[in-house]
Amino acid sequence: MARHRRKVADDADNHDRWLVSYADFITLLFAFFVVMYSISSVNEAKYKSLTHSIGTAFSHKNQPPIGNTNDPTQSGTPIPVVKPNPLDNPTTEETEKKRQLSEEILKERRQLNQVSDQLKSALGPFIDMNLVTVTSNDYWISLEMNSELLFLSGEAELSKKSTPVLEKIAEVINPMQNAINVEGHTDNVPIANVKFRSNWDLSSARATSVVQEFAKLGIGPARLSAIGYGEFHPIADNATQEGRFKNRRVLLVLMSQAFSRYGASDEERAKLLNLAPTTPVDSPAPN
Repeated sequence: MARHRRKVADDADNHDRWLVSYADFITLLFAFFVVMYSISSVNEAKYKSLTHSIGTAFSHKNQPPIGNTNDPTQSGTPIPVVKPNPLDNPTTEETEKKRQLSEEILKERRQLNQVSDQLKSALGPFIDMNLVTVTSNDYWISLEMNSELLFLSGEAELSKKSTPVLEKIAEVINPMQNAINVEGHTDNVPIANVKFRSNWDLSSARATSVVQEFAKLGIGPARLSAIGYGEFHPIADNATQEGRFKNRRVLLVLMSQAFSRYGASDEERAKLLNLAPTTPVDSPAPN
């Protein structure tokens, strides 16, 4: 009888063990849902920022900036669109026309070459004595005269022997309309006296004397200019007597009308350069 009661008690205890397993299952299930909920939780601030950015990107209206206003990627102001300027598209004919020299420039070049030959012919004896040098290119003629041919040492007044030389030059260049620059040059030996404070003063005074003599010989004053360079543009070594002799000189530069400041009006200069003025020009004609 006692044995039967013990068996009944053991059977009752074994029937309640499923509650333990069930409780463990419920606990795990609760933990699973807690984890899933935490993963699916949305950061409301980030969500609003994202939706605002997307709305701004697809909207044509300006929105207030979000975040750092110094960062252009965070600005709500639309990026300005730069429109390229239309470029000229010249025709092949216009391009070729600009490459070719105008007939007026070719005509003036031939005239400059003729004048250069005339000067060489008229001043042949002085060229042979190395007192005069004539060089030329397409845009000017350079006539270089040694100061010994024109002036006494340290003086700016023309000597008597300069008159025949300047008269021959004036006969050749007088019929032309080109501007003439007269440049004075010295050696580097300092000069300081009552008349001249420096070699600049001496070179300028010598250039002015030549300009005044040309004006007396009938060359239009509007074509003439006097420039003093002093000792700062030597052509030889000032350390030797021969070099200083070469550096003391006066240059006449006969300029092409297309490239000189004076001597041609703007219309004439544009014609020489084969260019049409873009705006009306009312410059006075040369005297």
